[in-house]
Amino acid sequence: MRNEVVTHATTRMIPVSGLAKPVALITLDNGLDPTKPNTFGREGLRSIDAAFDAALAADPAAIAVTGKPFCFSVGADLAAVGMDRETTLAVGKLGHDAFRRFTDSTIPTFALVNGVAIGGGLELALSCQYRTVASDVPALGFPECALGLFQGWGGTQLLPNLIGPDRAVTVIIENAFTNTMLQPADAVELGVADVLLDSADFLDASLRWIAGVVDGTTAVPRPEFDRGAGWDAAIARARALVEAKTHGASPGPERAVELLDLARHHDLDRGYAAESEAMAEVLMGDEARASLYAFSLVQWRAAQQPGLPDESLARPVESVGIAGTGPGATGLALLFARQLDVPVVLTGADRAQVDEAVARVHTEADALLDGGLLTPDAAVRVKARVSGSPDGEALREAGLVVEALDGDLPTRQRVFAEIEEQVPPGCVLATTAPGTSPAEVALKLRHPARVVGLRFAHPAAVMPLVEIIRADGTDEATLATAFALGKGLGKTGVLIPDTPASVVDRVLARLLGEIVAILDEGTPFGPADRAFHPLGLPATPLDLLELIGPATALRVIEALHAAFPDRFTVSGNLRRLVEAGRTSVWLRDAAGGKTPDPEVLAGWQAGSSPSTPAEVLDRTAAALADEIRRMLDEGVVAEAQDVDLCLILGVGWPFWLGGITPYLDRTGVSERVTGRRFLPPGIASVPAE
Repeated sequence: MRNEVVTHATTRMIPVSGLAKPVALITLDNGLDPTKPNTFGREGLRSIDAAFDAALAADPAAIAVTGKPFCFSVGADLAAVGMDRETTLAVGKLGHDAFRRFTDSTIPTFALVNGVAIGGGLELALSCQYRTVASDVPALGFPECALGLFQGWGGTQLLPNLIGPDRAVTVIIENAFTNTMLQPADAVELGVADVLLDSADFLDASLRWIAGVVDGTTAVPRPEFDRGAGWDAAIARARALVEAKTHGASPGPERAVELLDLARHHDLDRGYAAESEAMAEVLMGDEARASLYAFSLVQWRAAQQPGLPDESLARPVESVGIAGTGPGATGLALLFARQLDVPVVLTGADRAQVDEAVARVHTEADALLDGGLLTPDAAVRVKARVSGSPDGEALREAGLVVEALDGDLPTRQRVFAEIEEQVPPGCVLATTAPGTSPAEVALKLRHPARVVGLRFAHPAAVMPLVEIIRADGTDEATLATAFALGKGLGKTGVLIPDTPASVVDRVLARLLGEIVAILDEGTPFGPADRAFHPLGLPATPLDLLELIGPATALRVIEALHAAFPDRFTVSGNLRRLVEAGRTSVWLRDAAGGKTPDPEVLAGWQAGSSPSTPAEVLDRTAAALADEIRRMLDEGVVAEAQDVDLCLILGVGWPFWLGGITPYLDRTGVSERVTGRRFLPPGIASVPAE
């Protein structure tokens, strides 16, 4: 447990036109810059309590609470409050008591949400009787269920009684599982906030609105809700969402559903006590500890990697070239144009293919526009930034050229050698091909120090991971530029050495290789795939094969087979699947259901030794434990945490698994297979007593 970064609450009186008494304004501020948001630990909660006392002493017309610039609050500072049962109960009560003063106050209370408000920050806002929200607030919401937790300071009881149970299920459960935050207009439409005010004069406008509420000229009606069948339907939807996402692997979201059901009684004494008891129970489980471990990895681990380059060595990248015209190349072109705000040039030998690639980028930008993910102005800018040329002369000003070709190693070497003659001396050359060594790609170059590997997790536009591969000859400036690029793209960079495959590719290849071998032995597709439901993975192995693409999976497995033939076997069935042009083993119906493709089954040459689902899970878990230990022993990663970080950010494996090594530890697989745990007890599990 680290020391709390205290968010102080200070009270000042503000005269407001039209009110005989001033408004007491409580401001939350941890004294740090806006990139370090307000959080609540024990001292912070006591400060809110004291600030409320100061407000009452002044006998104001109203009490309002707001945050420091750009931040209301992001909630509990779990790393600073401790997580044993007694502490959890105490901190739960401390927060409930401090926030409930705003709810029960006979003086009207208002939350002036001037910045990001998530988790416990939004719970404080909901505890107030009224809420204004600024037009530029980037996010409001409850991400806890995605972390394997739930709201612990009133959110499960207050929100459904404010906006109704079904909308509360959307905000608390569905949005968490889809990583969706509310925008200010959404919050007002749902009833989470009462009024949307322009950010330019947000405080003054909020004070004027407060005056209207206090003097009765502004009415804020509250709806009534069906607490019978309507509430039952919302809870049934919540249970279905949780089951579909977690398959029972994460107790926290299940408790959230129970608490939302309890909220129909609108009894805060009972509801708040239940929240604290449930939180104490969940936090004493290994799944919640793995979730908190995963959250810490995502927040801090990337910056703590050994061997990171000096950031000051990064060169500016003012234009990007992409060698290639296939779907991978166009996907990267769209990503770079959206995120880096620089010109992007697609290059290829054939003018028609180049023009088709540029047109595909434009079509994808239009699709983002139609889906509301790009504004009309942004779509125009993105399309204007992307051009194409069959002439390498177009790369003369490039600060980065990314190779995204579909060819073999000699083709990549030849193309890079040609590009080297066109680009300026400081231009970074990056290869993205899975299973390809950056050092081998650089063999034909006069300046191999400028080559680096970039392995974007698939799909690159969505997954926030880029593995940055340092070849033996890669210089520090090139490496620093690659990390700066990843940051500019909104991704977390993880440094790995030049090995036959990236961390994600190696783990997934071992997983898929084992699954395909099990299918080859005669295990039916359905039972083999369902074996992983207890883990609550976002995609089963055979769905993952479809997402990655059988051809890509085969290429990675072949590369690893060349390096490690004892563990990575190339399946004849997988090869035939690729040769037949198949992209999946499934046929999918309009409702999202799937059945094995009869044509795939007919061509699949299977044995007669099927495994049970339990045997499938045990065998693949053992294979993963073995491969991760080998990567640690080989120095591919410094610590098991790096593997977990890659799987969380690169594959979307859930927080309640902690990536994968906490699961392998708590099920005993790590010790059985490798002789020891990956993580000490208490790091991602409940400490031994």
